[in-house]
Amino acid sequence: MTYKPLGRAASWVPLLCLSFAFTSLLGAQVRPRITRRPDDSAVVRIPGTTHPAVAIATPVGRAPGNLPMDRILLHLQSSPEQEAALQQLLAEQQDPSSPRYHAWLSPEQFGEQFGAAQQDIDAITSWLQTEGFRVTEVAPGRRAIEFSGTVQQVERVFHTEINQYDWNGERHIANAADISIPEALTPVVAGVVSLHNFGPRHLHHVVAAGPVTPQAVFSGGVRAIAPYDFAAIYNVSSLWSAGFDGTGQSIAVVGETDIKVSDVTAFRSFTGLPVNNPTIIVNGKDPGIVSGEETEADLDVEWAGAVARGATINFVTSASTNTSDGITLSAQYIVQHATAPVMSLSYGLCEAQMGTGNQFYS
Repeated sequence: MTYKPLGRAASWVPLLCLSFAFTSLLGAQVRPRITRRPDDSAVVRIPGTTHPAVAIATPVGRAPGNLPMDRILLHLQSSPEQEAALQQLLAEQQDPSSPRYHAWLSPEQFGEQFGAAQQDIDAITSWLQTEGFRVTEVAPGRRAIEFSGTVQQVERVFHTEINQYDWNGERHIANAADISIPEALTPVVAGVVSLHNFGPRHLHHVVAAGPVTPQAVFSGGVRAIAPYDFAAIYNVSSLWSAGFDGTGQSIAVVGETDIKVSDVTAFRSFTGLPVNNPTIIVNGKDPGIVSGEETEADLDVEWAGAVARGATINFVTSASTNTSDGITLSAQYIVQHATAPVMSLSYGLCEAQMGTGNQFYS
């Protein structure tokens, strides 16, 4: 199976919702699309919402009914008219001849033009609360609602079972069948981003200890590629010389573990970079140091700051839950809270495993 990176560490990717340059609202008031009360006897199945690993993993029984299902993301979709207008805007934002060239939107402006109507959001949050869920956030972009509950509530409301599985030597939980939602909500609700804890994969590779063939040998030792080597190879040094080194800009790095800031400090000192420690933003519960993930986070933070050596690096980290991985939660936070005009994400995931997550990331 091929894993596609959701982003690339230290890449500079401008995002629609992250700029602070505002433009005037472009469309008419968003019209409500939910016209009747949700009815649990009239539901629609959403295909592709079961993780493919469920078919090959070893089931080990039902998940306990009182097991927390925290920070579930309900993904909302635009109307066809909104989607057409959004695609036109995206094209014009990249067209130098257009008056809307680089006319970025804030999350709130995006929501007013391309998100769900407030009346629809009220109807959906009321439905969730009536079913016993805790609604914790409505995204400013009006494309996601975060809520929490238990396995028992999820099974009843979304007409599925939450089972436990052994997969590649790890214990996971996941919905055993595609979810269903009330038909009345389908004009707005695309589905749940995930109801499992099969998360994205870090993409770094650790070389096993032992004899290795060095790329280059000087005075009997191995010389690794340092930031100034990178700058010479990719012609970044000419930008630095011209004053373009990231100073005055900020990059938000996506994470799901804590890091030791001392590691970043040591990296910058050892490679000759100026002192510039990252800002750590914990989104919700502190995940602590997650085994196997800290190396990825260190690489992302260190090399984002190595290429844009003068930029402010904001490392946003979120604890993974039984339903939502920390990477998705951190990316959502960065975009919806306009944390920085640039986001760096190095984790990968196969689109065939993402279900509604494909629409969410798109």
